[in-house]
Amino acid sequence: MKTQLTTNLFSQLICSNCGDIFSGFLLNTISTCCNKPLLANYHLDQYLPKELIKVNDHSMWRYFSLLPIADKQNIVSLKEGGTPIISLDKLAANNDITSVLMKDEAFNPTGSFKARGISAAVSKAKELGIDRLIIPTAGNAGGALAAYCAKANMQCIVVMPEHTPTIFKNECRLLGAELILVKGLIDSCAKKVQEIQQSKNYFDVSTLKEPYRLEGKKTMGYEIAEQLDWALPDVIVYPAGGGTGLIGIWKALQEMLKLGWIKGPLPKMIAVQSENCAPLAMAAHHRSNWKENFLARPTIANGLAVPFPFGMELMLNVIESSGGQVITVSEQEIIEAIKDVSRTEGVLLCPEGAAAWKAIELLAKYKKISSENKVLFLNTASGHKYLESIKNYL
Repeated sequence: MKTQLTTNLFSQLICSNCGDIFSGFLLNTISTCCNKPLLANYHLDQYLPKELIKVNDHSMWRYFSLLPIADKQNIVSLKEGGTPIISLDKLAANNDITSVLMKDEAFNPTGSFKARGISAAVSKAKELGIDRLIIPTAGNAGGALAAYCAKANMQCIVVMPEHTPTIFKNECRLLGAELILVKGLIDSCAKKVQEIQQSKNYFDVSTLKEPYRLEGKKTMGYEIAEQLDWALPDVIVYPAGGGTGLIGIWKALQEMLKLGWIKGPLPKMIAVQSENCAPLAMAAHHRSNWKENFLARPTIANGLAVPFPFGMELMLNVIESSGGQVITVSEQEIIEAIKDVSRTEGVLLCPEGAAAWKAIELLAKYKKISSENKVLFLNTASGHKYLESIKNYL
């Protein structure tokens, strides 16, 4: 019988900008040196055979040794992770691509990939003695936080744009969260969170404003490698709003390289945004002054409506390091992609996932990817949660 690795390798937090060290066992938000995201660091200087993954656990916590929780008793889980990779053969053939794979995050609790990051964040909050959490959200992250706080018996406030579809609002209310609606996009919600924190003692779990949601999201990278028998795709296409998934997958690939679990070359990372809200595309061309005259509009892909992502520099570094690029798609193209994939493959994508698929079509059309490439994209949530959003387009 193989001995499974149960030791936690989490060591410390480091500033993503200058590398200063912070404790992973005290309460931290962002780095005090540079006001940048903190990244979890692990003891990866020893060879750890991948056969020692917790094979009897089919959730993301099978990678417990590479997650930031010291005591398993603090894990708050609804069995997130372990989502399937589906081969979309007809779509691949229609676009002259050898292989198109989709990692379907719709199979997560609360129907989206947000469950991964929120499970890690709530688990670490429990470990640090925090029991009041608050979050600004475009929809899915709020529902996930409400669910995990209910599981952990924690208090939860969700701040959401008032134009968010009703299903996301009702989800939060049913799960016991206090729901606050504001005008504007998620940046307006973030300002409301700061206002609330002045009078109420709630810990903010905004994207990259605490270090641990990223760690939950990175498990998508570990799963992609493991599920593909450690043979990576040539291209990974990701719909990027706040960017934790994009950053997290790349972080996982770097960790697996150090562990000796995979070999290079690593996949090109393609980030996809809506034309209505594409700050990453703007910053890729105007890195120093992209915020000047930048205007964002709501998009049917709620999760992509993040006008000023805190992880901008980290996302740009991933794209540049991987030799990737940013692609934008229109609202009409997103709708067309939802219909096309549904009627061709029988899969109802969320708008964010549809944006990612449309980007692959464009890459193939303009010969930016080879017909021999193995391409994988992320469907980040269940399309069924967006039926209200797309009803006028049917």
